[in-house]
Amino acid sequence: MTTTPHSRPGRRIDGWDPEDEAFWQRTGRRVAHRNLRLSILSEHVGFSVWSIWSVLVLFMSPEIGLDFDAAEKFLLTTVPTLVGALLRLPYSYAVTRFGGRRWTVFATSVLLVPTGLICYFVQQPGTPLGVFLVLGALTGLGGGNFASSMTNITSFFPQREQGWALGLNAGGGNIGVAVVQVVGLLVVATAGGTSPALVAGIYLPLIVLAALLAALRMDDVDAVVTAPGAQREVLRSSHAWWLSLLYVGTFGSFIGYGFAFGLVLQSEFGFTPLQAATWTFLGPLLGSLARPVGGLLADRCGGARVTCWNFLAMAAGTGVLLVASGLDSFPLYLGSFVVLFVLSGVGNGSVYKMIPAVFADRARREIAGGGVPADAFARARRSSGALMGVAGAVGALGGVFINLAFRASFGGAAASGDAALATFLGCYLVCVLVTWAVYLRPRHAAARPAIAGGPGRA
Repeated sequence: MTTTPHSRPGRRIDGWDPEDEAFWQRTGRRVAHRNLRLSILSEHVGFSVWSIWSVLVLFMSPEIGLDFDAAEKFLLTTVPTLVGALLRLPYSYAVTRFGGRRWTVFATSVLLVPTGLICYFVQQPGTPLGVFLVLGALTGLGGGNFASSMTNITSFFPQREQGWALGLNAGGGNIGVAVVQVVGLLVVATAGGTSPALVAGIYLPLIVLAALLAALRMDDVDAVVTAPGAQREVLRSSHAWWLSLLYVGTFGSFIGYGFAFGLVLQSEFGFTPLQAATWTFLGPLLGSLARPVGGLLADRCGGARVTCWNFLAMAAGTGVLLVASGLDSFPLYLGSFVVLFVLSGVGNGSVYKMIPAVFADRARREIAGGGVPADAFARARRSSGALMGVAGAVGALGGVFINLAFRASFGGAAASGDAALATFLGCYLVCVLVTWAVYLRPRHAAARPAIAGGPGRA
């Protein structure tokens, strides 16, 4: 017997069950897509604020009284990455306690604090590095938005559509990395390299708009509410650690390269801020657009299959990048880096599709053993949300690793990024082996058709 969902005051919906086809076609699809659109907007603004330092470091020069070396600038891009990663677990948990709508309003509104402070301090000559490190930590609040947004959206959609929906949600957020870099390019091109406060100032009204729309048009649904200890429970599954490792390789690459790309071009080729800003947006833009494609491919072919081939391609792309560095060829270097961004986006979508697929397979086994379908899939959605928070947090730490690796590589005697790139290549090959061994070996693939894909996929 199906329970009819009903609304309560304050835009709260009880009895939300997207697996009920009649409800989904009648009401659920419209409500889910409205929340998806507003979630994308809020997450987009959060990503832009989180990655704003990838632009601001390009402005920092003696010309505006902020003279920092390459190692200090890489540190400024590392701190927000680290804080954003650490906040993803509590943000994912918070949305299950307070509801998607209410938490989105808070998480968006709080971004006014670091953005407003940046507008003031980034134009003050002689501001010490420590102040900017604190501001960088505060912009890390924007990085937490991803986990709460993904946890919320996975509860709105049926399992069969989660790959595409999560890909759109994440891709729309990820593209904030590219957009803030386009904003930086426009500021440099129109106002010169002495007005970094304009980059932050443009986002103040956008933050207000996103928070207001979330308050007025988003919904809280009971399906997102998780029993206390859900994250601790999901950590008992080995899948939590394997999938988090794979997400380190994909999302860690995307956000790490996104933060570091401009500085890498400056350090590798001696570019000016304008020259670096001209190219930095291209990789994050195409990588963000590729994320829904990765989710769609995973829906059709299986997440593990797409992920394995994608990591092989990332390893090959990194090898070409090393060749380009040795030849000192900017066109080949840029092209290889952009391909890596695109592949990281595809991998982001395919790995995140694997998360609900893990619990969908578990739910089907429960049902085959006599379990109640509605209860089994409800548990699957809640477990998926918890694991998305865990994987999102661990995966973002990969961005910290990439920035620290570039910092050490460019700060060494060779003063190039080759040592960092060689390390990344090795990591991608490890991810290939893990994906095959855990999810694609015939014995494992047969037991997990929703994850592996192929003829047996449900």
